[in-house]
Amino acid sequence: MKRKLEQWDGKDVKYLEKVYKQEKSDKFIANIVILIHENELVQNAATWLLKRALEDGSVISQSQIEYIYKNVDKLDFWESKLHILQIMQYMKVSKKVKVQVERFLRDNLTDSNKFVRAWSYNGFYELCLVFPEYKDEVKNFFEMAMRDEAPSVRSRICNIMKSGF
Repeated sequence: MKRKLEQWDGKDVKYLEKVYKQEKSDKFIANIVILIHENELVQNAATWLLKRALEDGSVISQSQIEYIYKNVDKLDFWESKLHILQIMQYMKVSKKVKVQVERFLRDNLTDSNKFVRAWSYNGFYELCLVFPEYKDEVKNFFEMAMRDEAPSVRSRICNIMKSGF
């Protein structure tokens, strides 16, 4: 699978879909989790495939989640960061990795990419679902963002607030 991901042009989603269908097995998640941090050349493809698998109903173990979160500061590309942020709902944060995740989210609130920022706010929402002590701070983040952020970021926050937050 590593060779296939190294051949990806960085754009062709159909190619990744093909890889997903060919490689999907009982060990798919385990293989992808290792590839995310093993090789920066395949990082974007590996995080995309992880996102695809989790959205498709695959299950990720708590130890795999913790491995990803312990190494989240090693994500080199905005696309990889975005993919991880977008799947936080499938990867609940444990106490073991809370500090790493919080740091990752804080760092990405100021990212130059507005999608990474938008999903970082969403990540804080996911974090406070597990750790309610963040709720007041997250509400303050949302209030500031609704005044100062790009429309796409505000839209993401509005979607969170519609869910009852």
